[in-house]
Amino acid sequence: MKVSTRGDYASRALLSLALRQGPEKPTSVAELSRRTGLPQPYLEQILLTLKGAGLVTSRRGASGGYVLSRDPTQITLAQIISAVDGPLTLGNFGAPHENGACAHEGQCVLRDVWAEVGHHMREHLRSYTLADMVARARGMAPDEQQVIGG
Repeated sequence: MKVSTRGDYASRALLSLALRQGPEKPTSVAELSRRTGLPQPYLEQILLTLKGAGLVTSRRGASGGYVLSRDPTQITLAQIISAVDGPLTLGNFGAPHENGACAHEGQCVLRDVWAEVGHHMREHLRSYTLADMVARARGMAPDEQQVIGG
């Protein structure tokens, strides 16, 4: 699996929101762009996608901007990547054949392995929350992490 630019940017943007999380503190796209170094027009598109996926909400007005829609402990890297890139897969290799019926030598065995690896990759990304990333950004070891956010 290769994390796309969209997936990386979305993760960076949400981590920035999580680092300064507070329902009373929406962050404008311009401020988020400045803090993360991400291009503002592209960031706007990504945030709209994340809003559609229910990971952020927006507030209008002079002090408007974006906030996380849930506590950082409830948003995983898998959810972020899936929101902007679609389902997490290693590729489109098709489903393994039934009962050992395989059209090409080795194809079924490899399809089965790719499916297993994809499953492990998804589970691994599900194990990382934004709260975990906030703790890492603040230099906390995994055993020092506390509930971060609301």
